[in-house]
Amino acid sequence: MMIEKIHAKGHKNIRSGHKTTLEITKEHNLTPKGDCIIAVSADKGLLDLSDRFKDKLREENSILEILIKSNGIEEKIIARGHPELTLSHPTDMVIRKSNFICSRTLAINSDKAAIDLDRILVEGLRNGRDAVIELKIME
Repeated sequence: MMIEKIHAKGHKNIRSGHKTTLEITKEHNLTPKGDCIIAVSADKGLLDLSDRFKDKLREENSILEILIKSNGIEEKIIARGHPELTLSHPTDMVIRKSNFICSRTLAINSDKAAIDLDRILVEGLRNGRDAVIELKIME
């Protein structure tokens, strides 16, 4: 199993209302329009992930488990990698329910989007709680 760990923070403007995506960003500021963003000030963007991790995520049929931990609450999301992922964006990581791929896409065909997250977890993030996001490629 390959794991990447990301440390990020919540923000007062986190709404987590998007129906098809969720995003983690290195950006520090967030406007209320960013309703897919669940964490800011991340210590990694897609560009910062290890080459080995990226290569594994690009394998056909790769499965990614995303575990979001904050304030004693854990949320698990399952998504898929794809050979066409570029994993090259310097600040953002977007997980999508669809199969759309761009430079910001971490994974596709996710079983959850921002709106599906535990509302207690979201409220903690809105209150500025720290978050740890573990990305695990399942073998």
